[in-house]
Amino acid sequence: MNKKIEKILEIWHKHFESEDRQYSEFEDSDIEYFVGCLLYNHFSLSKSLDTMKTIDLSYDFISECGDEYDEVMSIIKSIDFDDETQKLEFLQNYLTQVKSKYSGDELYLLNRLEYHVNGIAQRYKNDEESETVVFDAPVSKSRNPLLR
Repeated sequence: MNKKIEKILEIWHKHFESEDRQYSEFEDSDIEYFVGCLLYNHFSLSKSLDTMKTIDLSYDFISECGDEYDEVMSIIKSIDFDDETQKLEFLQNYLTQVKSKYSGDELYLLNRLEYHVNGIAQRYKNDEESETVVFDAPVSKSRNPLLR
């Protein structure tokens, strides 16, 4: 694993060892998920869906991550690549590596992030632009005149 990422995970796993700093429903895998989200937001991949250009971080996590947040963000910002495919590959490799540490319900958030990242990878592979997500209500089905 990348040394910078290892440092970040070490910082926050040590910070969250104390139950006093853990919010309700805290899982160790939350740390890897939120680091993945920070990377996702930092890389700002152009083939992300319009509604997924950034991922909002949990208030619970941010409010409990302590003074280490600034240090972690400094490290995140120092991770950079020349092109987006390198950024995407880095993020995919990160997710593969951290997912191997967990199982079952602990993987829920990591799987969710991986789903979005894989969608971006597919658009790169197919050389497709992201589509705009439309939040219009579906057209109502025509009513069957025989049912009254």
